[in-house]
Amino acid sequence: MIDCDVHNSWTSAEVLLDYLDPAFREYLDRGEIPGPRGAFPHAHRPWLHPEGFMRYDAVPPSGVTPGADLPFLAEQLLDRYSIDYAVLTGDESIEVSTLANPYYAQGGASAYNDWMIENWLSADPRLRGSLSVAPQNPQLAAAEIRRLGDHPDIVQVLVSSGSQRPYGDPFFHPIWEACAEYDLPFAAHLGGQGGLNSTPIACGPTTFFWETHALLCETGMAHLGSTIAHGVFEKWPNARLILIECGVAWVPPVLWRLDEDFRALRKETPWLRRLPSEYARDHIRLTTQPLEVPNSPQALWPALADIGAQDMLMFASDYPHWDFDDPNFIRLPEDWREAVLDSNARSVYRLPAQEVVDELAG
Repeated sequence: MIDCDVHNSWTSAEVLLDYLDPAFREYLDRGEIPGPRGAFPHAHRPWLHPEGFMRYDAVPPSGVTPGADLPFLAEQLLDRYSIDYAVLTGDESIEVSTLANPYYAQGGASAYNDWMIENWLSADPRLRGSLSVAPQNPQLAAAEIRRLGDHPDIVQVLVSSGSQRPYGDPFFHPIWEACAEYDLPFAAHLGGQGGLNSTPIACGPTTFFWETHALLCETGMAHLGSTIAHGVFEKWPNARLILIECGVAWVPPVLWRLDEDFRALRKETPWLRRLPSEYARDHIRLTTQPLEVPNSPQALWPALADIGAQDMLMFASDYPHWDFDDPNFIRLPEDWREAVLDSNARSVYRLPAQEVVDELAG
């Protein structure tokens, strides 16, 4: 089994000081208003989670931040569910996408990447890393990909879904080009709403957390449509977009709409040779958390089957967040389980076949 969204964390962002460019150490060391010293910089949201973002039982005996204690994470997640690989997606580190200063933002992302490699990827062979970049400056982001993209345990490039513009826009093509050079997927994780990315949904600020959380999937819709329309998958045939924690139930109707409008207005994008749904099936992947639950539980699967989602879905637990999904209770069609829980992710992340893993373990 492969878990595609595991949030490793730190006890304090001060662990990054030794990895941070000296020009930015004072920024973090002295703190920012209103954050205290030791807080990772981020632009603050207009709404707050009323219960906190973490599972209450994910606080380790040491009392440190959930996700910051690797042995406890391994006990609660990797060992309990016999997970072969867990893809680390960080936690506060994704907030670099909200900062107005792109140099400090990428400096923080680079420091996190080095800290993750040294303190996490080297500590357990089941862990794989996401290379965090700050997309505000695509040239700096591309340079970071070229600095660390060939690390054997890095499996994707990670940004937040909160963005100043959709990720297919040519503004971001330097990032796609670098991803293609290293054959790394480009992953957008839900979040990053604040600061530069001040509008979490299409029509303006929301009021309540549950309302906002349900509607943040609109960012995934925009990125899906944009990457297809701008021809990212024609320009870089090995490119892949992974939408993490953006939901899945909206994908069939959005692809149906894209197909229909493309058929009528294909002259706008003459570089496209296939239907949007065909590009999506080959190049876009979706994580299962959160997997929507209709009033009739079986209603979801025919629509997903229509777009070939059995090849697109990848299991994610979202550990240790409040909306964690237990793989033993995730509702999947029986003939989808092996692909969703294992082989789809094994393919897109270029992980060893199960037989190889078993042989190495033996």
